[in-house]
Amino acid sequence: MTDSLYELLAAHFKDDPEKEQPPGVQDAVTRKYLSRLTTLQLEALSNAEVQSLAQASHSTLLSLQSLSTRSSKSIIASADHLSNLRTELTDLARDTGRVRDEVNDLDKAAVNFSEKYSRSGENEVLDRRKKALLMYRNVDRLSDILDLPTLLSSAINSSTSQGSSANVNYASALDLHSHIRRLHLLYQDSKLLKSIYSQAEDAMREMTSNLIMSLRGQGIKLASAMRTIGWLRRIAPELTSPESNEGSLGALFLVCRLANLMSMLEALDPLRELADQESERRVANKEQLTNGNAWSGGQQTERYLKRYIEIFREQSFAIISMFKSIFPPAETVNNDDLGIHFKSLELKSAVKKEATIKDDPLLPLPSALASFPIHLVELLTDVLRGYMPNLQDKASRESILTQVLYCASSLGRLGADFGMMLALLDEESNEDNDEPPEWVTVMKKHRVLAGRLELLAGNVGGQSKGAASTGISTATKVRSP
Repeated sequence: MTDSLYELLAAHFKDDPEKEQPPGVQDAVTRKYLSRLTTLQLEALSNAEVQSLAQASHSTLLSLQSLSTRSSKSIIASADHLSNLRTELTDLARDTGRVRDEVNDLDKAAVNFSEKYSRSGENEVLDRRKKALLMYRNVDRLSDILDLPTLLSSAINSSTSQGSSANVNYASALDLHSHIRRLHLLYQDSKLLKSIYSQAEDAMREMTSNLIMSLRGQGIKLASAMRTIGWLRRIAPELTSPESNEGSLGALFLVCRLANLMSMLEALDPLRELADQESERRVANKEQLTNGNAWSGGQQTERYLKRYIEIFREQSFAIISMFKSIFPPAETVNNDDLGIHFKSLELKSAVKKEATIKDDPLLPLPSALASFPIHLVELLTDVLRGYMPNLQDKASRESILTQVLYCASSLGRLGADFGMMLALLDEESNEDNDEPPEWVTVMKKHRVLAGRLELLAGNVGGQSKGAASTGISTATKVRSP
């Protein structure tokens, strides 16, 4: 019956083309509504059903208006998305296909990356990264190592001024250089340490120059000289020698002190120029002197020679005594006793070293001090031989020769007595003279005076010993009951 009723109602849709197509007979809502119509009476269908449909339509219209008012923005956005949905779905399908096609390339790239940066094999990139990380972790140590040459140069430059702080700074510089050299020996393949070691060697050469210049300074003391030689032994071990105590440092010390002596003697140039002027006048007036006229000059020459001999005596004695204190001579020991001594201590290498020195005829080399006093005496005799003719006054000549004898006696305490050199100075002036040489008279007077001084010193010493013995005996008597 519902089908017949559906056909009856559907005919009204066909007569009006403006109306929409009727819903299908199989629609659940349609079948439910048709079933409901069959249950109504004819009067309800003609009156109540029309009102009910109008009321339901009006209620639906109000609901739609209220819904559109509340959800107008959402509806508009949904409509826009719906209009773009087809295009977006097309793009999504195209991108999905592209991703599907590139998955193989991505998989190959991932496999290649894992093989390239694998820790199991060697890789330059990873090695560089490891080195960069290692450098980052040790940046403080690297900074300290890079500051070592600067610290070394600062310690050396601050030590140029003499004083107690200079000793500390030089000692710190030597410690820094030892640390840099130790690092260079441990890591010889490091270019950084090679560069730092090269800078340190340049700084140590500068320090060596400063130490050598300090040996040439005036007023150097024994303690300072010994410290300087000790530092040079550490800085320049090539200057030392296993065969002797001094090596080349002894010659270096003598050369530096000789340069200081020559600079001090050069300070007497104003007096020397005056003495040279007297020499020129003496040579110019040589004819007048041969006629029996007396030479009245020589005062400036006497002043120059006295000052020259005084400086020469002080400095030569200081140089030789300081040299012997810094470089003491090696003790001579019998070879048999030496062998027994070292054998008892199980130090056979020293005996072999002594035998090697004995077999070589050129070893050990003589000390630099062996010929140094001869050179000093030659300097003095050259000056005396050049300027002594200007002195014609006997008292002046004897005064100068006596001063030379005191100088010779002073060096004689160190084993460098050159008193007999006076005979060579007086050879030319006494060739045609039958009188005894002047140096003989001066030496006799000097010996007499020296004997008196020794006698006086002996008497003073005897009196002091007698007073001491008397005091001891008196004290003994007082203590005895």
